[in-house]
Amino acid sequence: MTGTLVLAGTPIGDVKDAPPRLVEELAGADLIAAEDTRRLKRLTQALDVQPTGRVVSYFEGNEAARTPELVEALLAGSRVLLVTDAGMPSVSDPGYRLVAAAVEKDVRVTAVPGPSAVLTALALSGLPVDRFCFEGFPPRKAGERLSRLREVAQERRTLVYFEAPHRLDDTLAAMAEVFGAERRAAVCRELTKTYEEVKRGGLGELAAWAAEGVRGEITVVVEGAPDKGAEEVDAAELVRRVRVREEAGERRKEAIAAVAAEAGLPKREVFDAVVAAKNAGA
Repeated sequence: MTGTLVLAGTPIGDVKDAPPRLVEELAGADLIAAEDTRRLKRLTQALDVQPTGRVVSYFEGNEAARTPELVEALLAGSRVLLVTDAGMPSVSDPGYRLVAAAVEKDVRVTAVPGPSAVLTALALSGLPVDRFCFEGFPPRKAGERLSRLREVAQERRTLVYFEAPHRLDDTLAAMAEVFGAERRAAVCRELTKTYEEVKRGGLGELAAWAAEGVRGEITVVVEGAPDKGAEEVDAAELVRRVRVREEAGERRKEAIAAVAAEAGLPKREVFDAVVAAKNAGA
């Protein structure tokens, strides 16, 4: 008999959000793989539970090397519990590689549902929640970040991102540039913790706010693009979109064609707007 891999969601802030099953799994697992063993120790102390199984680290730096060891334990019949620092393992956290390896070996994989920063931020944002997509962390490099944002500039679904506090201002500024400064968004900080804050507004407004410095765990929720059929784009906005694409490496001809397609306009109309702006020195 093979064992079972248990993905356990852990509190994103308030330890009282831990489900009872998490306590049971921590106490009964044969092997616990933790993203940070020190944080695991603090969690078990807060929950007043004493693990009886072996504890090993499982983080980005050793994930590839340790996965075979954990799969071997699963094949030998062990119940392996995977926990990350906060939230659900494998969602922008270690875990996907282990789940894929376990599935390949026909090992049972189950989960202890727990708090989710993605869903919590989405619910608190005040933005549409009927359809959304999770984009994880934006690229760190400015050019790659702009390119990735351009890929979803016309996405109609609400977008959810994670971001580090020291990069938040640059990311919001890039979003304002690509999506438009008036596109609605919400920055959710320190969810369920003592200093929880949800800052709502246009991307331009939020970028200016973040420039003053923001601390804590950050989740950003961004309104989806408006319906193309109902969109009215003025000449200045057409020129801005072309420039964003050019700065990301596209040739002007290609940028004009893409912007025209997005706005549902003839290429000539976008071309004329760009030429007029150039002649006006804008």
